[in-house]
Amino acid sequence: MANYKIPSLTADIFIFDDDFNFILIKRKNDPYKDYWALPGGFVEYGESVEDTAIREAKEETNIDVELIDLVNVYSKPDRDPRGHTVTVAYTAKGDFAHKKADDDASDIGIFSQEKLKDINIAFDHVKIINDCLKKAKSSI
Repeated sequence: MANYKIPSLTADIFIFDDDFNFILIKRKNDPYKDYWALPGGFVEYGESVEDTAIREAKEETNIDVELIDLVNVYSKPDRDPRGHTVTVAYTAKGDFAHKKADDDASDIGIFSQEKLKDINIAFDHVKIINDCLKKAKSSI
């Protein structure tokens, strides 16, 4: 049997409110230290992608979320400078009042689509955010 290089698997979570404002975290570590990003992280061995999304949302934002929709899978090989990483993105609802930066996040903020052009965003998260907004707005 041949040896295959296997990409890493992650989950990203777009936590939004009824006005389509959403949560971003400021990254504490490289790559993209001090850039804004969607909450998310690596799937642990034996964990489902859905459970990863819920766990990472809690770890990075202190928000308990309910996953709403699967948005898309993002697999461009160069999307993460650490190596080939595939992410599964979800929309989710949660109580913004409980937000608190934690784990790999140095800060947390609530943003609107209009504010994206004013901040530095990590990875390909502008595309993911726009796809999530489209999905969230179409599901009302």
